[in-house]
Amino acid sequence: MEKIGVIGGSGLYQLDGLEIKEERVVDTPFGAPSAELVIAELDGQEVVFLPRHGKGHRLSPSEIPYRANIYAMKALGVTRLVSVSAVGSMREDIAPGDIVLPDQFIDRTVGRARTFFGDGVVAHVAFGDPICHELQGMLAKAAGEVDVKCHLNGSYICIEGPQFSTRAESLTFRSWGVSVIGMTNLPEARLAREAELSYATMALATDYDCWHEGEEDVTVEGVIATLTKNVENAKQVIRALVRNHDPASVSESPVRRALEHAVMTAPEAIPAAARERLSLFLDRGRKG
Repeated sequence: MEKIGVIGGSGLYQLDGLEIKEERVVDTPFGAPSAELVIAELDGQEVVFLPRHGKGHRLSPSEIPYRANIYAMKALGVTRLVSVSAVGSMREDIAPGDIVLPDQFIDRTVGRARTFFGDGVVAHVAFGDPICHELQGMLAKAAGEVDVKCHLNGSYICIEGPQFSTRAESLTFRSWGVSVIGMTNLPEARLAREAELSYATMALATDYDCWHEGEEDVTVEGVIATLTKNVENAKQVIRALVRNHDPASVSESPVRRALEHAVMTAPEAIPAAARERLSLFLDRGRKG
């Protein structure tokens, strides 16, 4: 059975018709997730929500427990994971208030744990196409149905933060041809791939970073004002996504086979502690 999970702000699960069933504490081998996971029912389907920055937005991008968040989603049976994120626009045609569904990432983070593996287990998953195109297409269809302006494809550059970019950095990134800039989707996308979750980003453009000479530099006040409108649009898209979703469908996405042959360590060489820590993944990831 296919199940949708959503990582983003807590406002995303304030949806008309959404019935919250439970707020569950999930223990993981990688510590506690950002908050309790909200298990809810929408249009007859179970959906799992997680506020990425914790309740009250108390975690900076560098402090988010990415591994625990993705592990918890996997443990609760989520198979399709939508990441909703505020971003800055790096292109004239992407205006604040627009939604972008990127298909590529550039990683400029430092010091974040970016894999479930290590400590006695080596795994190499393919990441050339970092989002699930199947899920991206479902989001694009949902956005079209609710008449929300949506840009398909493009690159998301993820910086460490928590400060916004310098003007020199912003202009450099823009010269690379990126579409949006954010602080949270990596290593989130990498970990979702290791967990064999279909993952796609719904990026909510809130500003023009600081490259745009005709606009004021990005401020928290400006971001929040635009984000409020964006969240309402994102909620409409999520509602349409769930309405169209068939839990009985069978995904053909290659993402679901990401761990096939990816684990290089011989089964007998895997330490017992590592085997226990990674039991949610290892049965799928043995080589041969």
